[in-house]
Amino acid sequence: MMPLEYFIFVMITFLLTAAQCEEIEVFAEAGSQAVLPCKCSPLYPYIPAILWSKADTGTVWRKQRSGLQFWGSIWSPKVTQRRIKCPHSKFEKGDFSLHINNVREEDGGVYSCRVEHGDRVILKVVTLRITQVSVSSLVPVWGSDVSISCKVTPWPPGASVRWTLNNSPFVPQTGIASNGGTTKNAVSEKATARLTGNWTCVVDYKGKELRASAALTVKGVIHPSKDDTKVYAAVGSAVTLPCVFSPGLIPSNPVWEKLRPGFLFKPTPGRLPSSFSSSKLFSQLPSDQSASLKEVGLEDEGRYRCSGSIEGQQVTRNMQLVVAKIHSSVPSQAKGSETLTCQLTDSSEVTDYEWVHVEYDLNGTRSVGSIQKGKTVSVSKVSEENHGEWACRFYGKDGILGNVTYHIQRMSRLSGQKSVGVSHNTAAMVGLSFLLIVLLLVLAQMYKNHQRRKRIFQYPALETIVHTVSNEREERERNKVKN
Repeated sequence: MMPLEYFIFVMITFLLTAAQCEEIEVFAEAGSQAVLPCKCSPLYPYIPAILWSKADTGTVWRKQRSGLQFWGSIWSPKVTQRRIKCPHSKFEKGDFSLHINNVREEDGGVYSCRVEHGDRVILKVVTLRITQVSVSSLVPVWGSDVSISCKVTPWPPGASVRWTLNNSPFVPQTGIASNGGTTKNAVSEKATARLTGNWTCVVDYKGKELRASAALTVKGVIHPSKDDTKVYAAVGSAVTLPCVFSPGLIPSNPVWEKLRPGFLFKPTPGRLPSSFSSSKLFSQLPSDQSASLKEVGLEDEGRYRCSGSIEGQQVTRNMQLVVAKIHSSVPSQAKGSETLTCQLTDSSEVTDYEWVHVEYDLNGTRSVGSIQKGKTVSVSKVSEENHGEWACRFYGKDGILGNVTYHIQRMSRLSGQKSVGVSHNTAAMVGLSFLLIVLLLVLAQMYKNHQRRKRIFQYPALETIVHTVSNEREERERNKVKN
């Protein structure tokens, strides 16, 4: 209900003037301009007297028929820096609306506009309601308590409040607190990244929606922006584990840990990989506490945690390292081909795989062949076109997640021909060896005969006897044939 003093103010004003009265409601967000309407038909040819007043403070602004202007004590131009004005250029049209710049919570209330034109008095009553969203801390630290409240001054009876965050309905985890449902509605939460953005309080009142907004930024780790973010790396490659705090935020006692599953799913610290390095680069800012692994192994997969102390509050961020590799196998039924399989230690976010054949010429120019879809690809090892690098790219719903490569050596395609060549070469070597042995035997026999004749020629008489005996033997053999 309308406060008693407002009601009395309106009734007294109405009874004393016996004027034609109209009540209007105006809503304005804190910091904006509010226009309190006071319009009537053009009043010619006289210049009217105008009085704007507020129920709890009295005169706001008035102008006499002589043209002199006066401001209330708290509305003086020296105090308010001319926050209020009543544009004279519109008087001829019967528009005596009051403009209030940069409205504040205390500006809310009941105003009256009294226009005196001769013996005619026109009265307008305007209720100005100021909507405002306030945050207990505009830049709270991650993990601290934060409260976002919605106020409408004066509060409209029967109004209800709902919240949106970044234009989406917000469902609070701890509920909405209200102070009797009359002065404010507030959301109380622990500060996390999900609270960052533009908060809008929507007040439903008499079929209308009254809105007020405020921006909220949570200080802490901004990259990665949420817990359990996955970082992808190929076996043997280097990878950076990001841990970047808000600009200008320097954490004390920064610590990196590798987590291992513990009892009741609570992670406990484990041993960091041997290639892990948290040493800062010279060009890094103090707010960047990222770490790196120089050479990723399959055993390095798992969850890692970066933490640091900010204003006495421990701020942490968990992330998961996913390791990718390519498994090669030779099907038993197709020995001339090779099957490549893209394997990840966690493929829960992968929606698609594709294979790309990459070649480099003598000048180092890179060329990409056709793209094949699927987790596996079959490659012919004897084909000249398949040598070189094969890359497996894996994608998520927001685009590419990472890639891993595999090299097929140029000589691997000749493995089938090489075995046949070896068998032919073996047969040729055996044949050549046999011919060489025969030749050596012949030469040995010739040398032996030569040596024997050489020994005989040293004794001529013996040579005559041997020759005579040989002739006689031949003569006897001929005679046997004749007989």
